[in-house]
Amino acid sequence: VNMYGKCGSLNDARHAFDSMAQLDVVSWNGMIAAYSQNGHGKEALDLFQQMQLKGIAPDMITFISILSGCSHAGLVDDGCRFFLSMKRDYAIKPTVGHFLCLIDLLGRAGWLREGEVLIQSMPYEPTYAAWMSLLGGCRTHFDVERGKYAAEHVSELDPDSAAPYILLSGIYAAIGRWDDAEKVRKLMNGKGLKKPPGYSFIEVKNRVHKFLMGDELHPQKVEIYAELQR
Repeated sequence: VNMYGKCGSLNDARHAFDSMAQLDVVSWNGMIAAYSQNGHGKEALDLFQQMQLKGIAPDMITFISILSGCSHAGLVDDGCRFFLSMKRDYAIKPTVGHFLCLIDLLGRAGWLREGEVLIQSMPYEPTYAAWMSLLGGCRTHFDVERGKYAAEHVSELDPDSAAPYILLSGIYAAIGRWDDAEKVRKLMNGKGLKKPPGYSFIEVKNRVHKFLMGDELHPQKVEIYAELQR
């Protein structure tokens, strides 16, 4: 189930899940995670309800998947309700991972002030991932001031990361503040920071090929470039 879910083959994952003679919490978690990872939040919640009706008690992993599913589906109210339900109904203490899921949920939905408050009030030291999640929400919803604040915290936690500069520059560019975007890029370059290269993947005859822009390392590069120029 996990393998098919991570490959995006949800029908195969569900077939494997339905074929199991006995379903335990690990089985349910695997299928719920498969739906969540592939953006099917409502299906994940439906399966969670079925799990409860079967008398299977959820664990910490279950709620990670549920909160992630709510985040990708934009189900803010449901996500907040499940977060509160963890401790109230199941005596499960939220871990930093659960808080990160909730911060991501709030950021994606544009609840940026609430996300910032949560970072500052959670019973854990704010992490790089927490501030990056908020910064990503600021990039999506064009919140410059909060984005600057989040970027500063990200840089403090990881001075060698180019990510906060790239996202902050993107916020400025998105709202037409090109001079500020260029200043951020120059600051990044001045510190010797570079954006990690982005790779593309394609599966051909059950083999996965990885490409980089201007790639000269692939063993079939001659044939590939010849086909592209044909």
